[in-house]
Amino acid sequence: MSKIYSRILLLCTALMLSVSCLEKIPGDNIPIDKGMTSVTDAEQIVNGIYNTLKGGSLYSGYLTLCPDIQCDLVHAVQGNSNTYVNIWQWNILSGNAEVEAVYAGLYSVIGQCNYYLDLVGQLKEQLTDDTQILQLDALTGETYFCRALAYSELIKLFCKAYDPATAENELGVVLATSYFGAKPATRDNLKNSYALVLSDLEKADKLLDSDDNAVNTVYAKNAAVHALWARTALYMQDWDAAIEHSSMLLDDSIFTLADCNSSYSSTETFLQYLWNGDASYEIILKLGYTSTSYGSPQGAVFLNFTRDYYYYYPDFVPSQPALDLYQSGDQRYGAYFRTLQTGYSHQLSCPLLVKYYGNEALIELNIYHRNMPKLFRLAEQYLIRAEAYCRKGSYAKASADLTTLRKSRFTTGGNLSVNESNWLETISAERVRELYMEGFRLQDLKRWHMGFERKDQTSCVKEGGSLKVAADNPLFVWPIPRNELEAPGSQIQPNESNR
Repeated sequence: MSKIYSRILLLCTALMLSVSCLEKIPGDNIPIDKGMTSVTDAEQIVNGIYNTLKGGSLYSGYLTLCPDIQCDLVHAVQGNSNTYVNIWQWNILSGNAEVEAVYAGLYSVIGQCNYYLDLVGQLKEQLTDDTQILQLDALTGETYFCRALAYSELIKLFCKAYDPATAENELGVVLATSYFGAKPATRDNLKNSYALVLSDLEKADKLLDSDDNAVNTVYAKNAAVHALWARTALYMQDWDAAIEHSSMLLDDSIFTLADCNSSYSSTETFLQYLWNGDASYEIILKLGYTSTSYGSPQGAVFLNFTRDYYYYYPDFVPSQPALDLYQSGDQRYGAYFRTLQTGYSHQLSCPLLVKYYGNEALIELNIYHRNMPKLFRLAEQYLIRAEAYCRKGSYAKASADLTTLRKSRFTTGGNLSVNESNWLETISAERVRELYMEGFRLQDLKRWHMGFERKDQTSCVKEGGSLKVAADNPLFVWPIPRNELEAPGSQIQPNESNR
């Protein structure tokens, strides 16, 4: 058994015993296979899965930030705290702490899901109350969704871009579908890895009632299933499926884009409140924070104002080419960036990322730099469908989707037209403008087989500031952690980036 599964066993054992509401005789332990004997137990286990997802190694930290920091969106500032600088400089090794943490964190989620799925059958057989049976089915649907999500993220980072013609011969990920018993010690192929994601989404779709969909939810609903399905289909080059599943959301009047031309309050538009208040009719699924349960401060590396509560000490500032993509009237610029004075000796004053400045309610409680991760937003679905339409040559339909999105972001104008010659460049730019620092850029460049170039910026680190990365560089695929490759009995194959 590899180390990752050993860690999963320890993490999940601790989790199940700590969250279980079963009464225990002092000094006795609950057997690991008896940790889910009621719907309440099941609910607590699923809540534990969401808590793992919002941890610092996953959506409130490394999983969201590192893929974008690695690319052409930011520059490291002179005087930075050295956080993520190795990722930014493309010094990405199999022993890198962030790489190990993401890999372990995602398999921890998978282990928790497998534990639940192994035990849910025997629990359901014992239930006689129809309401409890329906509740358990919904929890099971959420669990299948979460496992699909975790596997999709592993594939995105640790595998090559999907090509239907070669996927059966490309390395996928280690596929574990049971918590108990022996675990696989080798990687399956990429085709089978994606097939498991789709299989889990199909099961989740059957268990989660589409009539129960809601906006701004912190628990996976049927809409989240189709949002992930559309994203997965896009990555698999299944353009028809991407259009089908994104359309289920775009054609559903329950979700609407956060409009920069409508006021949420006397001081904020709906677009601004999407980030300042972490709430919107366009949020399909987010990870919920409370005053006592929240993730890591993902905004710290872009602001660091808690050093002296007067100046800002960012580790990274936006790259000028990324800023130049925003056009006049685009209110995303004002919602995402603000020119602020840094406290460094070089006195850099420039646009800083304030997208993750912090949730307003948490700031009032002196909890800073934290925003609820928005796993799925309606805006991404417009971008997915527009790209899929372009792949099929339906440029008028793609133009309509891009224009709809942009009109919700522009005070005036926003019309956008794509054609055979400009669609990829146009969609690439629009995905940066909309999804800046939400963890998509590395995968986008990888699947488009595009490289990038950085050029030095004032008061920024020189080593890595001037960098040219060719398309299909091996480090677009993260290395498998060294401790997994070297674990006793492991036959896990390395990536080309394992050097």
